[in-house]
Amino acid sequence: MLPLEGITVVSLEQAVAAPFATRQLADLGARVIKIERPNTGDFARNYDTTVHGMSSHFVWLNRSKESVCLDLKQEESTIILDKILSEADVFVQNLAPGAVDRLGFSPSVLKERYPQLIICGISGYGSYGSYRDKKAYDLLIQCEAGLVSITGTEDNPSKSGISIADIAAGMYAYTGILTALLARHKTKKGTVIEVSMLEALAEWMGYPLYYSDYGGTDPKRTGSSHATIYPYGPFKTGDNKLVFMGIQNEREWAYFCEEVLENPELAIDSQFNSNSMRVSNRDLLKPIIDNAFQKLNSVQVIDLLGKARIANARLNTINDLANHPQLRERNRWREVHSPVGTLKALLPPVTFEDIDVIMNPIPQVGEHTESVLKEFGFGIETLQQSKKTDAFQN
Repeated sequence: MLPLEGITVVSLEQAVAAPFATRQLADLGARVIKIERPNTGDFARNYDTTVHGMSSHFVWLNRSKESVCLDLKQEESTIILDKILSEADVFVQNLAPGAVDRLGFSPSVLKERYPQLIICGISGYGSYGSYRDKKAYDLLIQCEAGLVSITGTEDNPSKSGISIADIAAGMYAYTGILTALLARHKTKKGTVIEVSMLEALAEWMGYPLYYSDYGGTDPKRTGSSHATIYPYGPFKTGDNKLVFMGIQNEREWAYFCEEVLENPELAIDSQFNSNSMRVSNRDLLKPIIDNAFQKLNSVQVIDLLGKARIANARLNTINDLANHPQLRERNRWREVHSPVGTLKALLPPVTFEDIDVIMNPIPQVGEHTESVLKEFGFGIETLQQSKKTDAFQN
């Protein structure tokens, strides 16, 4: 039996944060009923067409779900959703601020109506405060959380290359729901969970927050290097390739000096004999490392670092990741079905000794509307879908 088998999740979801949370619940066996707007569905379906005509975001986030189209501005659709929620365990939504309240599905209403229901709302800034109604896209949250201020080079602040604020919020929604399910097993009652993208990413900003608040200065933007550890980051080798490495403690520093730089005296040099001194004097230390690495090619440097037990990595492309030998050797790739055929998919990163995860098809828009309505006692003719309204945006 899968861990979440028998758990029904209903989600008014779009984009990344909520779909990321619910897909992970689906991976563990939960039934996820994804409520989508008529005709177009989740707008993430149309972010791009790179996966044989489907969106890369949507393919990533929406396997193993049932798609039901409801126009929640129509009374018939709200009646249907209410009936489905009466038999659900979890309700997740990441609509615009106040949208579910206007539809009649606010947490306070649902908590009173369905005491067993776990209600999870994901928003940019939370359910109250002066920022409550402010639009919150991933880039904007990265800016508000200070991430962009410490990412990039000295001259060019940069955002993360992935939707890190959405992912952080989705992860806390996922773990929060799992925690609430455990609590409900004891209390027999549901609960209300609130996840703010800003607060999720602020938690991930813990080290720079402490560094700045107590140290008096923000960590500097150092590109691929580290603001507070050295040597840590990219170094060019004799064949003009980059090798990344990281030295975390004085034992590793001594190994590095002796076995890689072949200069054991450097380890006890007063300019470099602690991490704080190496950070302060990185402009003096970098030429020494560069000079040693220029005499070797990248393969030789990687080999020396490995023998010295120094953490290291090559700079992989995304294609390199797709063909990574470690993923292949651990058999991490699977196949999932979709409206455009069979697609590759990575197994979820948590591996259970005796549990296999669910990796069912990616749904078409409204693919399961008729079957789900029939299950809950409604005919498809009950719906009067309108193209003029969009509850997900209002």
